[in-house]
Amino acid sequence: MFLSVFDMFKVGIGPSSSHTMGPMVAAARFLDMLRASPFHFRGLQASLHGSLAFTGVGHATDRATILGLAGFHPETYDADRAEAAMAEIRATKTISPPGLPPMRFDPATDLHFDYGPALPGHANGMILKATDAEGDVILQETFYSIGGGFVLTATELAEAGGTRSQARADVPWPFETGAEMLEMARRSGLSVAGMKRQNELKFRSSADLDRGLARIWEVMNGCISRGMQGEGILPGGLKVRRRAKGIHDALMAERGLNLVAPHTINDWMSMYAMAVNEENAAGGQVVTAPTNGAAGVVPAVIRYWLDHVPGATPGRVGEFLLTAAAIGGLCKHNASISGAECGCQAEVGSASAMAAAGLCAVLGGTPEQVENAAEIALEHHLGMTCDPVKGLVQVPCIERNGLGAIKAVSAASLSMRGDGIHLVSLDAAIETMRQTGHDMHEKYKETSLGGLAVNVPNC
Repeated sequence: MFLSVFDMFKVGIGPSSSHTMGPMVAAARFLDMLRASPFHFRGLQASLHGSLAFTGVGHATDRATILGLAGFHPETYDADRAEAAMAEIRATKTISPPGLPPMRFDPATDLHFDYGPALPGHANGMILKATDAEGDVILQETFYSIGGGFVLTATELAEAGGTRSQARADVPWPFETGAEMLEMARRSGLSVAGMKRQNELKFRSSADLDRGLARIWEVMNGCISRGMQGEGILPGGLKVRRRAKGIHDALMAERGLNLVAPHTINDWMSMYAMAVNEENAAGGQVVTAPTNGAAGVVPAVIRYWLDHVPGATPGRVGEFLLTAAAIGGLCKHNASISGAECGCQAEVGSASAMAAAGLCAVLGGTPEQVENAAEIALEHHLGMTCDPVKGLVQVPCIERNGLGAIKAVSAASLSMRGDGIHLVSLDAAIETMRQTGHDMHEKYKETSLGGLAVNVPNC
């Protein structure tokens, strides 16, 4: 099994990888189908189903779908151009994608939120249609946004036999489980990052890999920096106030004081994570890690390591990211990274496991200790529901990333105190996450129909 580090860490936009990025990517794929078709299209229609309908407005799924049909893509998203495009589409009730003729599209009538049963393949389903001059549908495709910005058509999902990743295996070290990862590490004498690096080099040069890893960290770190300067109220109606800047300013004012409590380091970790997720909630540029809702955990732990741990060096950030991506790939391949499929254990839980493994690696941990760190972090997120208030990636998501980062650091530290031998394996924790997600009631899986979403006032 091989999922690239650039599959696990993708540059995109907030607030959600599955509900914002995924639909935009699906719409872009649909445009490619139209361009390859011999038919003449005159109109577009879209319907959102399951979780995409229930929390679609809060996650900007409607906007992302429209912009995707207009030719926008997450990685090259330009906010100013997007605003202008949305205004023109509303005014003219027409979409003009690159390489295609103008087509009728009225956001008020051609984008439908279906609050009935979810589509059969996944909780995040959408149907895109193209019509002829008479308004008859002449091309239609069903897409599923399965988490982390990954998108499959209904046919692709059926061929894959479900959402379990059908990742390629033509790499030197194609481990599918934690046990295989450890066995291959023993056989090769390589670290987890070393094996992951050799796998990546099958498809790109060493220079390209290093440039790509540097780009990932550049965007992550830039997101932290912007978040630490951001002020005001986050959009969406909950009136959630940005807090990262205030916490950062207070922490900086306390530096050098002899009376600062040791546990204040937790505030630094939380602040780094909250800075990212406040940017995400505002629709800013983030890196899926492995999702947008959990985007703050990995960068927060890297920033904590660089800023607060003696001996840390930016030259090893790539090692951290490769290790984290290996663990994220196992979570996605054998369970899920989608909150709509398995709850927040699959998002923040997977992110915490990834961050714990990455930190353990750069602290000098063995592959066994790395696997143990990931297991500890994931085990203690099992059962976590996804219950965003008003469907927004704000409450409880922003603070939850901070606590996920703290757990990751604790898990890495605990694993380094041992020799890697432990009772519960990472594979057991991942399988438990899958089973728990399967048994979890739908109202606790990113539908905003249960949990905090119904027990906290939405206005």
